[in-house]
Amino acid sequence: MMMSQLRPALRLLLLLTLVTGLLYPLLTTLLAQWWFPQQANGSLSWQQGQPRGSALIGQNFTRADYFQGRPSATADHPYNALASSGSNLAGSNPALDQAVSQRVTALRAANSQASAVVPVELVTASASGLDPQISPQAALWQAARVAQARQLPLSEVTGLIAANTTTPWPGFIGEPVVNVLQLNMALDKLITH
Repeated sequence: MMMSQLRPALRLLLLLTLVTGLLYPLLTTLLAQWWFPQQANGSLSWQQGQPRGSALIGQNFTRADYFQGRPSATADHPYNALASSGSNLAGSNPALDQAVSQRVTALRAANSQASAVVPVELVTASASGLDPQISPQAALWQAARVAQARQLPLSEVTGLIAANTTTPWPGFIGEPVVNVLQLNMALDKLITH
């Protein structure tokens, strides 16, 4: 009696393991590679045949000739994709006030040509700590520094910002954004051409 109940249960276990553990993942992987190969492979951005980074993960640009993204609060080191997290500091926490104040001071010193009002996204980390995008206003706030460091006309840098601004479709869902990695790669292309 026990074997007669065990045999169908084992067959069902084997069938479901085959379907859900092998066939379904294989099918979804094949369909993703066929329909969305760029996204399925990490949305990598390439430069001179080398992967420069993912368009979905922020990067730690610190040089004056590059645009900077939102600060990262990930563990170990900034923009650690294996440790995605926010700072978890409440708005009333003095440590958050101190961190924001230090970031404002550093940004004002590095961007002396910009207005005194620093865009909030350049001094506060996101919930994931990995945001790859900033607003066009935050990019424009940094444009004079980047133009001066690269010895480019400001109009050329602001043109690159406009060319790399993505507006969501339809326009009422979300705000326009600039992918910092792609903008910095566009800057690098100016020098190589």
